[in-house]
Amino acid sequence: MANVLYTPHILALAVSLADWPLADDLPHQAELRSQSCGSVVRVGLRLDEAGRVAHFGVRAQACALGQASAAILADRAIGQGRDALITARDALTAFLAGDRTDPGDWPGIDHIASALPYPARHGSILLPWRAIVAALDQP
Repeated sequence: MANVLYTPHILALAVSLADWPLADDLPHQAELRSQSCGSVVRVGLRLDEAGRVAHFGVRAQACALGQASAAILADRAIGQGRDALITARDALTAFLAGDRTDPGDWPGIDHIASALPYPARHGSILLPWRAIVAALDQP
C-alpha cells in the first residue's frame, strides 16, 4: 500500500484550525517562517498564574500538514506548561530527523507520521511547535 501524505484525517485537522483564531491582544506572540518551504505560523498565548497556557490562538499560512500540525498542538495546548511543550517539540523534531521511532506522546501527533518520508514538509510541520516555544520566551 502506498504511503498517503494528505489523508482525510490530515485534511480534516487542517480545516479545524479555524477553531483557534489568533487574537491580537494575546500578550505572548511569535511568528516564524520555515526556510525550507516558506510557511508562516503566528501563535499567541495568555498564561495563567502558574505559567500554563490559558488561551491559545494561531494563524497558519502553511500546507495542509503544517496546518494539521498546528491544529494538533492547539487541541491540547490549554493547560500545558513550558516543559511539556518543549518535550513535545523535541520529540517531534527527533522523530522527523530519524533519531527516534515515534513522534512522541502528544495526543494526535501520530497522524503526522505519514509525513516522515517527505523531508520537504518537515519544516512546516515543526513550525507551530517552534512558534509556541518562541512565544513563551516573549516577555
